[in-house]
Amino acid sequence: MIFDLPVVSLPIVGSTERFPVRRIYCVGRNYLEHIRELGNDEREPPFFFAKHRDMIVQSGEKVAYPGLTKNYQHELELVVAMKSGGENIAKEDALSHVFGYAVGLDMTRRDLQMASRKKEQPWEIGKSFEQSAPCGAITPAEKCGHLSKGRIWLNVNGSPRQQGDLQQMIWKVPEVIAALSTQAGVAAGDLIFTGTPAGVAACNKGDKLLGGVDGLAEVSITIV
Repeated sequence: MIFDLPVVSLPIVGSTERFPVRRIYCVGRNYLEHIRELGNDEREPPFFFAKHRDMIVQSGEKVAYPGLTKNYQHELELVVAMKSGGENIAKEDALSHVFGYAVGLDMTRRDLQMASRKKEQPWEIGKSFEQSAPCGAITPAEKCGHLSKGRIWLNVNGSPRQQGDLQQMIWKVPEVIAALSTQAGVAAGDLIFTGTPAGVAACNKGDKLLGGVDGLAEVSITIV
């Protein structure tokens, strides 16, 4: 072999094993207040974009302020970790494919994302870049159940920044999985970031971010 590639993985709560990551999908615009704060269409069906798995950052690590941007923003999200999957999964069967849940950050170069949107270009430059997917430890569904309600929050430097409840999600987890599986084959190791509540804002060097969802391990990073 010419070279080895490291296996990207996340810790599992209560286990010495780790969750190997295959793909990362993100849902755009899944909380009504967030849609309104960005001035987007409230009636759009769910849509997806991707990040590369080596953009994951382990909770507790430092994240470098990225280049090319003057508006680097946080988006705190519930993350679904898949243990199996397929194509065209029925909504009623979707939760049987879920391994567990985590808390993640969809870090965004907002100015570049908005510029791409105006030009009707892909979002990659604004969404898919180094260290853009911090994620906490995964709690197996057998320990936390399947989450459909509960507080989701983010503090920056100890002050509340994002506050919401999973009940506010327009498209619930089974609907998100079912919709995604019509576009791509979902499989074991996939992570699905399910959208962010209102309160997204710019980050600066030195900021300490701490976020959580009721019943799950928190995620934390420091911007350097």
